[in-house]
Amino acid sequence: MQQSKNDVWVGLFVMLGVAALVFLALQSANLLHLNFQTGYRVTARFDNIGGLKPKAAVRSAGVVVGRVESITFDDKTFQARVTLELDKRYAFPKDSSLKILTSGLLGEQYIGIEAGADEKNLAAGDTVSATQSAVVLENLIGQFLYSKAEDGGKTPDAGRKK
Repeated sequence: MQQSKNDVWVGLFVMLGVAALVFLALQSANLLHLNFQTGYRVTARFDNIGGLKPKAAVRSAGVVVGRVESITFDDKTFQARVTLELDKRYAFPKDSSLKILTSGLLGEQYIGIEAGADEKNLAAGDTVSATQSAVVLENLIGQFLYSKAEDGGKTPDAGRKK
């Protein structure tokens, strides 16, 4: 009888440990976000969102102030419409700007907010018009290679007479 009680306690302890590991894995992979505070939703339009995903962080000065709620395509303007859920404790001026940034060189993408100077603050349902799209590494490499091909391999002293 004593051995079966120990088996039950060990089994419960192991199940609790597995549940904790699953919780940490989901939390670190940004697949689970527990936030019991309600916020306000604002939308923004971007020409290119790169690899931005729903649930990505929205940061200001390095502090997470919200999350990307959804990303849709607007077939009238041919832009991506991004809906953000910002914490209600953070108020940003209406003329704030949004940028899609990358953590590190090849890290995950997030939205950065640069606060403006307007006296009125963003409210639920507002649309932020000052946006900067994601920098796509492939486009940068292509532009660099194209500019080098245009130069034609000229050296700076090729035009000098001797």
